[in-house]
This record gives sequence, C-alpha cells and structure tokens, in this order.
Amino acid sequence: MLEAFLFVGYPYAALVLAVVVGILRFTWRPFSYSSLSSQFLENKQLFWGSGLWHWGILWVLAGHFVAFLVPDWILAWNAKPLRLYLLEASGLIMALLALMGIISLMVRRATSPRVKAVTTVMDWVLLAFLLLQVYTGIDTALRYRWGSSWYASNAVPYLRSLLMLSPKPEFIRPLPWMAKVHLLSGLSVILLLPFSRLVHVLVVPIWYYWRKPQVVIWNRRGLR
Repeated sequence: MLEAFLFVGYPYAALVLAVVVGILRFTWRPFSYSSLSSQFLENKQLFWGSGLWHWGILWVLAGHFVAFLVPDWILAWNAKPLRLYLLEASGLIMALLALMGIISLMVRRATSPRVKAVTTVMDWVLLAFLLLQVYTGIDTALRYRWGSSWYASNAVPYLRSLLMLSPKPEFIRPLPWMAKVHLLSGLSVILLLPFSRLVHVLVVPIWYYWRKPQVVIWNRRGLR
C-alpha cells in the first residue's frame, strides 16, 4: 500500500499539482513568475553560489535527460570500463559543484541580514529539498556505484511507464533505499515548483539571445 502511494500516486499528484497551480499562478499572479532575485541585497556570495549551483545541476540534469531519451546508448557506452569511469566521475564532479553551490546559497540566506529579511519559509523548504536531492544522488553514486547503468536499466523504464499512464513500480523495487529517496525528493521538488521561486525555470527568457539590441539611456534629474 505504501509503495503504491509513493511510487504510483505521489508522482501523479506532484505532476498534476505542479501543472494546475503553475497555470493558476501565471494567470492570477503573473508578476510573481520570477526568481525574485536578491542580487541587489547581496551579490558576491550569490555570484559564486548561484554559479556553482547552476553549472553543476544543469549538467547533472542534462545527463539524466539524455539517459532517459537513449538508455540503450548509455548502457552501450558503459560496456567499456574506461568510458564508465569517465561518465561516473564527470557526473560526480558536477554533483559536487551543485552541492557546494546550494550550501553556499543556504549560508547566504542564513547569514546576510538583508537577504534573511526577505527569505520565506518556502525558500527554506525548497532549499532543503534541493539539498536532499543532491546529497542523496551523491551518496548513491559513492555507496552503490555505476548509477548511470541502473538508472538506464531500472529508473528509466519506471519513469516511462508513468508517462504512458501504466506505472510499473516493480522496476525500482530492487533499487537501494537511498536511490528511492533520491527519486522521491526529486518528485517533491516538482511538487514545490509552482509554490516557490523555482517557478522561474518555466519562463526562462531565452528570446533575449536573438532580440534586437536595445539602447539604454540613463535619465537623471538635474542633468542637461
């Protein structure tokens, strides 16, 4: 019963809530659809923490996404020990960068008086789940090894079964408990997405890269 809830009911509940609440928030509170940046309050530690976090987590997510699309290619790549070591090591390095970044961001929110004043409970809840997500991924990689292979052979079929509306939790049943916590924390981050500042990932202004250049003129009073 618990397994059915955690690995069948909970994924769908998280996804439905993320979509529905995300649409409602965009409709009713469109100006809250941002990261609510605190850069003006403190910039130096944000620069390093955010940089490490984004570089690390984006590469990790890209690796997960590629493995989800072409799991057979990942298994074929891992058939050679050297290539397996390179893949595992690069993933671990990126995850460690993300870990240092999220810890730095948490320290910043706890120690900077200006940033602390605008930090909400949801900010801490989100940071805690992101920290749990990264930590469990690193712990799984170090303790059980070759996660890229069993992610492709077990987790991917399970995730695809969810998308096909035919959930098959038996694929992840043999996985270690830390890997299951990693999966559940990831689902929790999806659930929290529309309720937190993380919602900004849904509206990344990528069109800035190809829009026409704009001329910005400072208008200061008293100057002629």
